[in-house]
Amino acid sequence: MHEEEWLDVARLITVSTNDWYRSHGMNEIFSGPPEDQMLFCEVYEALDPGCCLVAEDMETGDIAGSCFYHPRSTHVSLGIMNVHPDHFGKGVAGRLLDWIIDYAETLNLPLRLVSSALNLDSFSLYSRRGFVPQRAFQDLLITIPAKGFPEAELSGGFIRDAIAEDAETIAALEQELLGIDRTKDYRYFIENKPGCWHVAVLESDDGELQGAVVSIIDPGSKMLGPGFAREPDQLGALITHELNQRRGETLVLLLPVDCPELAHRMYALGARNCELHFSQVRGEMPPSTCAYLPTFMPETG
Repeated sequence: MHEEEWLDVARLITVSTNDWYRSHGMNEIFSGPPEDQMLFCEVYEALDPGCCLVAEDMETGDIAGSCFYHPRSTHVSLGIMNVHPDHFGKGVAGRLLDWIIDYAETLNLPLRLVSSALNLDSFSLYSRRGFVPQRAFQDLLITIPAKGFPEAELSGGFIRDAIAEDAETIAALEQELLGIDRTKDYRYFIENKPGCWHVAVLESDDGELQGAVVSIIDPGSKMLGPGFAREPDQLGALITHELNQRRGETLVLLLPVDCPELAHRMYALGARNCELHFSQVRGEMPPSTCAYLPTFMPETG
């Protein structure tokens, strides 16, 4: 992808995604203008310059498909992939995916992604190429009232805004708990040049970091995550605190289905289910045992 193609890719993301949801009897995901989805190009190029493939229609010159990918020291992550409805069924997604699989194999790294459990076409695309589901997540929509939610009680420790010096510590804890390294992601979130990110951390009374949660508010994405903590109740407290930084907004968050206490905590705050997703891995990865939140912005986990 070249910079002059950002708007074309944003339009592709909008048309492709909304067409799929609409054709399956669901509401469109992107309600604003296509320009809003330039967020994907802006964020992903800031994090991983040059890591977006496009498929071009050789007759018209139009972009038929696109896929972002995110190399990290421990893995490669597959970002958002889209094919224009006019090119469905032509093998575009498979060719994009095969290129990225070859790239990850060249680096001898596992390839990770989060995909909709409702889209059986994409599930088949991934499973046929060796991806294995690791964990299931329930997508929740939640609206934060103007007065916010009551903060959750902690048995020990406190929650505060992250500072620049926290980035390496957050990344080290995530690698300990989840086996992935995203140091530069956390530096980017905390630096917050675009002004749309916020990061909160939970610190124990003796100064040890126990977890972190990120959120974004932008016309192209309103979402909680990534986030993780050593214990589910710690993650629950972090989630409530971070939601309160976004009062008056409606956000999406993905909760692991094997942490029902987190879901019930969100239900009590008015959250409702809207979709299901799987995390999938092609290659060897250590199992994730802690409570954590994946995210679509950015899809670097």
